Amino acid sequence: MCGIMLSIGPEADPAIFRRMLGTLAPRGEVTETRHESGLLAGTRRLRVVDRERAVQPWVSTDERWLLCYNGEVFNHHELRAELSSLGHRFRSASDTEVVLAAFEHWGEQVVTRLRGEYAFAVVERATGRAYLVRDPLGVKPLYWARTPGCLHLASEIKALVRLGAPVAEVPPGHHGWADTGGHPQLRPYVDLLALGAGRPVVADPDEAALLVRTALTDSLRVRLDTDLTVGVVLSGGLDSSLALLHAAQSHPDCVAITVGVPESPDLAYARRLAKDLGVAHEVVELRPRDIRLADVREAIRISELTEYGDIINAIVSVPIFRRLRELGVKVVLTGDGSDELFGGYPMYHEVGPEASRRLFLHKIRNLCRTELQRVDRTSMAFGVEARVPFLDLALVELAMRLPIELKLRDGQEKWIVRRAFADMLPDYIRRRPKNPMSYSSGLHERARLYKPLFARLHRSFGYHLLEPVRRDFDSVLTRCGNDLDAALAAGRARPDYTVLEHARDLVGAAKWNATPLVRRLVSPRRNRGDGAPLPG
Repeated sequence: MCGIMLSIGPEADPAIFRRMLGTLAPRGEVTETRHESGLLAGTRRLRVVDRERAVQPWVSTDERWLLCYNGEVFNHHELRAELSSLGHRFRSASDTEVVLAAFEHWGEQVVTRLRGEYAFAVVERATGRAYLVRDPLGVKPLYWARTPGCLHLASEIKALVRLGAPVAEVPPGHHGWADTGGHPQLRPYVDLLALGAGRPVVADPDEAALLVRTALTDSLRVRLDTDLTVGVVLSGGLDSSLALLHAAQSHPDCVAITVGVPESPDLAYARRLAKDLGVAHEVVELRPRDIRLADVREAIRISELTEYGDIINAIVSVPIFRRLRELGVKVVLTGDGSDELFGGYPMYHEVGPEASRRLFLHKIRNLCRTELQRVDRTSMAFGVEARVPFLDLALVELAMRLPIELKLRDGQEKWIVRRAFADMLPDYIRRRPKNPMSYSSGLHERARLYKPLFARLHRSFGYHLLEPVRRDFDSVLTRCGNDLDAALAAGRARPDYTVLEHARDLVGAAKWNATPLVRRLVSPRRNRGDGAPLPG
């Protein structure tokens, strides 16, 4: 994983380029650049695959093409073998070189061959034309902006806002070309709103369970293919527990990490599972009062997020990845995406099958700017590569072929996942109900105190040059009775919360935060020596 930055065109300015690349410094360990006439390219590289030789920007053997690449292609061994049989000779063992060799051989069809989480730009050095690609789900980011005589590309919005120009994203599952004088011409190679369309429905529970188990196990296998320590962000819920179970079985060096208040459900479940598996477990214990305005501001600066709930989850995520960096862990698995695939939210089950399918696809299409953006920014801000096994394209497409009846059954959400791994999951994990991240950590209500400040802080970093903070879409959807069209219209009509809505929310949060203080003030004080109540 890396942070990439390019300025392409006759007005590319080395001083501006260096400052923009500098904002991406946390994403990697080493800065690697190439300066040519009309082409400035750089990478802040996190050394994971072929750590010594995968130097970027990577230039093709014939020196025609230059590659800046962020991410991991998990089938690079298979692609390397195929390309070698076709006569290609490799200079390294990196997936970086494989990506460029695959592009040289297959051209734009390369997107049909890559399996992974990536975003990259291939530049024709003689002309300045650039081929841009982002992975199907948008796990890895890529943004662009134009100034007179120059196209700028970057892994994060914060690298581009200093230009003062509008910022745009390469959408997930899109690719295309950009020349030095115009906007990128991008088109989808995966239609996220039609996943599974035209494919047979898998309605038999036994067949569905076998297919889910096979697909997820394979997704975890390729993401555990590293000689580095693997961390697992463990909430003690179904999804992260499955990731830890597989890591403990197939990787010799793994560690679990959990964040929460001392009495939170997450810590209790996670501690029990890690102990049962004999896995090293790092616990980041926070109390609500530990979250302060400076932490909120830093989470917004890091995450660039645009929905309130996602920002709150980022506030909770930052301490996890900060601790992983301190531990020297560079690769981590998360359970993100499972709820969006397998019915982890009530809305999917409160409408008919067709409306439910539209909700599933809408959530999947928007993961790139919600959960996946949070995971990328909060992990890479500390030089940690987060891998999301539930969002392997094959598993996502399979999930869209399963009827809603297999996702919610007997009052249990994600029923088919529980069924698929029933023999692996401890009963206390298999039966644990779904809890949203910040709620189950015990930290949501503290972060909620600062919600009225989120939009202003977001603007202070210039992130509105892409888009402003907006009200949580899930709350709009609930208010609209889970009618997707009505919710989309309502979101356009009133994109942010009103002052009155913020005031009501603040009162509720203030009451919750005041309760522990009141309890301490009115409860009997205890003698420091024996713990007995003092006489009244």
